[in-house]
Amino acid sequence: MQRRRDPIERAEERNGDGSTDLYDVSTWEARSAADLLAYAIYTAVSYGFRALVLLIAIAITLVLLVSPAAVVVRDPFVAAFFALSVVPAGLLAGYIWYADVTTNEPLWLLVVTFLLSVLFATFAAVINSVTATLLGIGGTALFFYLIVGPVEETVKLLAVQVFAYQKDSFDAVIDGAVYGAVAGLGFAAIENALYISRVIGEANPETSILVTASGITTVRALTGPGHVIYSAIAGYYLGLAKFNPDDAGPIVLKGLLVAAFVHGTYNVTVGIVPGLIATALPTIGYGLAFVGYVIVYDAAIGYYLYRKLSRYRRTYRAVRDDAESVSPPELTEFDPPQR
Repeated sequence: MQRRRDPIERAEERNGDGSTDLYDVSTWEARSAADLLAYAIYTAVSYGFRALVLLIAIAITLVLLVSPAAVVVRDPFVAAFFALSVVPAGLLAGYIWYADVTTNEPLWLLVVTFLLSVLFATFAAVINSVTATLLGIGGTALFFYLIVGPVEETVKLLAVQVFAYQKDSFDAVIDGAVYGAVAGLGFAAIENALYISRVIGEANPETSILVTASGITTVRALTGPGHVIYSAIAGYYLGLAKFNPDDAGPIVLKGLLVAAFVHGTYNVTVGIVPGLIATALPTIGYGLAFVGYVIVYDAAIGYYLYRKLSRYRRTYRAVRDDAESVSPPELTEFDPPQR
């Protein structure tokens, strides 16, 4: 966004010769000792706060990963289940990356976004747990709509906004969907690891670890794509906001509201609808009803995202084709040569 200028600066640019010193009148730069001190303090506090937040996130992540690490040490084969649980989400994120018709995003920036989402996911885990305990609304529709959905979608979007969003390679609206999808993948990865390790740790010792791990891995593999879809939707609107700075706030909020609503709706309905289906159609069984409902729900919300990405792709190609089809004007003998 172009910097706004004071009337004095505009008048000087229009009428003056540029010799008037406007420092501390309508412009500013670090000149005096006080200026330099203020600049240094601001920089230290700004970067210090970011570093503090990052260190806290790392500390919480390490604490939460103690249980998964202990399970893997006891049975290294469990690590394979952790990896398998994010395969569907990873494939979906890969498709969204492929759908970007502008430029391929740098791999290192995608990796950083993934890792930041893993770290920031721990904030959501703490907030969800504390809120459920203090308010006593854990597991209710109110909890899912007002706490889980908004909190989890916000931390995933922050994983994009604090770093990738600031880079020059984030140069198209659709890039927001790409980075949002990667953030969703990172969130799903650590969430799946925590869930799988907890279920294995609480399982009956006489039950085969293979049976326990395969069951919870299947459930978590179905859950992961939802995280990718929801955060890709919010990320798309974050990208839209970057190129519409005057309305950035409402645009970002709209994306978060949509993502949080479909996220909360999933959490509320996934514990109800499969049971109703299994009751109405006993031959199907609860397991198949659960799998079918999750797939149908993700497909419906995924189609909403697909339409957005497809519209962007069509418009991008149409605009490029129109631009390429415009022939340059014919030169006359009086025109200067073009380079």
